[in-house]
Amino acid sequence: MPGERMSVRGTSEVGRFPGAAPPTRVELTIHKEGEKKQEGGCRRWFRKMCPCCCKRQNCTYDVTDKVEFVKPPAPDTPKPKPENGEAKEMEEIKFSVSSVDLLSSKTGQNRKEHHTDLYQGDELIIRRGQTFQMELELNRPFNADNDKLHLELKTGPLPLVSKGTHVIIPLVDHLEDERWEAKIVEQNGNKIKLSVNSPAGAVIGLYGLTVTTSSTKGEAATTHDSTKNIVMLFNPWCEEDAVFLDHEEETKEYVLNDTGRIYYGTEKQIGARTWNFGQFHEGILEACLFILEKSDMPPSGRGDPVNVVRVISAMINAQDDSGVLVGNWSGNYSDGVPPSAWSSSVEILRKYHSANGTPVSYGQCWVFSGITTTVLRCLGIPARSVTNFQSAHDTDVSLTTDVYLDENMEPIDYLNSDSVWNFHVWNDCWMARPDLPPGYGGWQAVDSTPQETSQGTFCCGPASVNGIRSGQVYLKHDTPFVFAEVNSDKIFWQRNLDATFSQIYSEKKAVGHCISTKAVGSDERADITHLYKHQEGSEEERIAVETASRYGSKPNVYSTATAEDVSVEVKMEGEGPRMGADAHLSILVKNLSSHPRQTTLHSRVAVMYYTGVLKGTIRKEQMAVELLPNEEKTIEWMLPYQQYQNQLVDQAALMLTLSGRVSETQQVLANQTTFRLRTPDLSVTPVGEAVVGKEMAAKITFTNPLPRMLKGVVFRVEGLGLQKGHEVVVGDVSSHSTVTLTEHFIPTQPGPRKLVASLDCKQLTQVHGVADIVVLEQ
Repeated sequence: MPGERMSVRGTSEVGRFPGAAPPTRVELTIHKEGEKKQEGGCRRWFRKMCPCCCKRQNCTYDVTDKVEFVKPPAPDTPKPKPENGEAKEMEEIKFSVSSVDLLSSKTGQNRKEHHTDLYQGDELIIRRGQTFQMELELNRPFNADNDKLHLELKTGPLPLVSKGTHVIIPLVDHLEDERWEAKIVEQNGNKIKLSVNSPAGAVIGLYGLTVTTSSTKGEAATTHDSTKNIVMLFNPWCEEDAVFLDHEEETKEYVLNDTGRIYYGTEKQIGARTWNFGQFHEGILEACLFILEKSDMPPSGRGDPVNVVRVISAMINAQDDSGVLVGNWSGNYSDGVPPSAWSSSVEILRKYHSANGTPVSYGQCWVFSGITTTVLRCLGIPARSVTNFQSAHDTDVSLTTDVYLDENMEPIDYLNSDSVWNFHVWNDCWMARPDLPPGYGGWQAVDSTPQETSQGTFCCGPASVNGIRSGQVYLKHDTPFVFAEVNSDKIFWQRNLDATFSQIYSEKKAVGHCISTKAVGSDERADITHLYKHQEGSEEERIAVETASRYGSKPNVYSTATAEDVSVEVKMEGEGPRMGADAHLSILVKNLSSHPRQTTLHSRVAVMYYTGVLKGTIRKEQMAVELLPNEEKTIEWMLPYQQYQNQLVDQAALMLTLSGRVSETQQVLANQTTFRLRTPDLSVTPVGEAVVGKEMAAKITFTNPLPRMLKGVVFRVEGLGLQKGHEVVVGDVSSHSTVTLTEHFIPTQPGPRKLVASLDCKQLTQVHGVADIVVLEQ
C-alpha cells in the first residue's frame, strides 16, 4: 500500500560501556503502487497446521523512496513472571523473546559512547568497530545449559551473508575485536543485557534486527523481530576504522562541528561566509541515508569509505543521476534559489528528501561543497570545505593552462577553453587508502561540482593530497584533474603567419594560491597550500610539475629558460575596489637591466564569471612605456563605475589582461589579474538575553552602496538551535539608503550558536552577515 511501513529489524547497544535508555524505533517507509497481497486461506490453514514449515517471512525493503524515523507503538504488555512454585512448569515453556530494548536514548550511554548523542531523536545510532548494549525481555529466565540465542542483522534489499549485509551474531563467552559477537553481561530474572561487538569494516546504513531462540531439546527455533532499527555509521574514533583520525580536536572540528566557514573572492581579496552544515539537524540523517539508497550503490560496498565518498561526490550534483543540487552559472535563477542566497545545507537536503529525490535549484561550487561536508560528517567521515584561489580548469588533460594569442598579442577567445577560476571550493575528507601504495592515505580531495566526467560520471575523487603534492597523477581517482587545478603552469602561445602556434611564455606561479579552510577550533582562516604543493619555484615543486607532465597530453611543452629583465605586475591598495565606486589599480613595470627598455602594453578588462569564463570586454587600450636603466614605473589604472555598472555578473569579478613585447630583446610580457568589487556586509546584532525558551531578537542592518535602486530585495535568515530558515521580503531599496530588520525568535538549544543572514538581489550578490550568540540554559 502507498505509505506502507515495513519494519526493518535492527538492534544495537553500546558495548564496552553499559547503559540504558527508553526504546524508540527506526522504520523504513516504502511508497509503492498497488495493494499489499493478502495471504490465501489454504496457506493460512497450512501455516496453522505446520507453523515450522510455513512461517511468515520477515519483510525486507525493496524500493526505498523515503527513509523516516518514527516513534514505535506502545510495547506489548510482558507476560507475568512465574512464581517459585511454577519453576517446573516454567522449564517446559518454549524459550522465546518477549521484547527488545535497544537502549537508544540520546542521553543514554550507547549514544554518548558512540558520539551520536547530537543527532536529533531517540533512535539507536552507533558507530562500527565499537561495542554497544541491548536488553532482552525473555518469557522465562535464561538457562545457559539448555537455551540457545543468536542475533541477526540485515541491511539492503537482498541481504546476503557472503556480502556482509546479512550478519549472524553468535553468543560467546568472551568478546574479541574485529568480529560480530554478543555476550551476556547482566542477567536479572527474565531480563538479560547483551554487549554486542561489530568489526571496524562493517557495512554502514540502516539495519533490521531479529533475535532467534531455541533450546537443546530439539524444539523448533522462534524469532522475534525488533520494532526498532539500527543506524550504523563510520567511526573516526576507532583505530581499526579506515576513517580513524587520531586528534580529538580535529574530530570535534571535522566530524562534530555543525557550522563552518567557506572562503571566496580572489587571492588578494579573500572573503568568508558562515555556513550551517547542520549534520545533526532533524531529518538530515534520514536524508543522507536516502541519498545512499537512491544512488543504487550496492549495500555491500558501503563498508569502504573510498566507494562511499565517490558515490556521494556524484550524488550531490544532479548532472546525470538526479542528485541533490542543480548547478547553474548562467546568472538566471528565476525558477529557483540563487546560489549566493543559500547559507545552509539543511533546507536543501530536507527539500530533496521530502520531494522524493527531485533535485533542488540552484547551486555553485561553494554550495556543492557545503552539502558534501554535511553528508560526509553526518555519515562519520571527517570532512572540510577547501577553497583554492586561482583554480585552473584543464579541459584537455595537458596538465597545463593554455592561453592562445593572435599575431597582435590579442587573446583568441574561441581557442581559450582552459580557464582559471577566481576561486573554486571542493572538499577534503580523511581516510586510509589501502588501494594505493603506502603513504597516500590521510586527506583526500573530493569535488561534487560537475565540471568534467570521471569514468562517465560527473564526480571527482577521492584523490590523495599527498599524491597531488608529489605529482603522482597516475594514482586514482582523478588526481590529474586536481593537480592541474592547484599546480599547472600557464603557457602562452602565439599564432604564427602559417597558422601554427609557438610557445612564447610560461608562467609558473599562475594557479593554486592561498588554498584555505577553516582553522580547527576557531573561525580563523587556515592556509593549507603546503599540503597540496611544495613551495612555488622550489626544486621539489618543479620536479612534481615535470613528473606530472609526463603523464599529460603535452609532455614536451616546457621550453628552455631565457633571460628576462623586464617585469610587469598589478597591485591594489588595501582590500581593493568597492562596489559602486571607481576601480583603481596600479601597474608596476620594472627594468632590471642596465640598459633602457621600451614596450607597448596592451590592456583589456573584461567581466568574468568566477569560473574564469569571460562575459565580455568592457575596455581596451594601449600604453607606451619607456624605462631608463633599473627604473621602476607605476602606471595608475582606473575603471569608472559607469563603465561596469550594467555589465557585472555573479561575484562581481573582473579580469585585467596585460601583454606586450620588449622592443630591444623581444621578451614577452604577460599578466592576468582578477579582482572583485567588494560588497558590504550585513550587520547582525543580538538584542536581549539569549536563554533557551525565552524570546530574544536580532537587528539586521544593510546599507545600499550603489548610486541606484536595488529591486526585489529578499533577506534569508537561519540559525541552528535559534530559528528555522525563512525569507523576509524587503522590496526595493533606494540608493545609499539603510534597511533595518528586527528578527524575534526563541532559542531551542544551549551553547554557542550562529545566526546567519544573507541578501538576495539581482543587482547585488554575496552580501551576508553572522552573529555569534551564546545561549544559556533556562
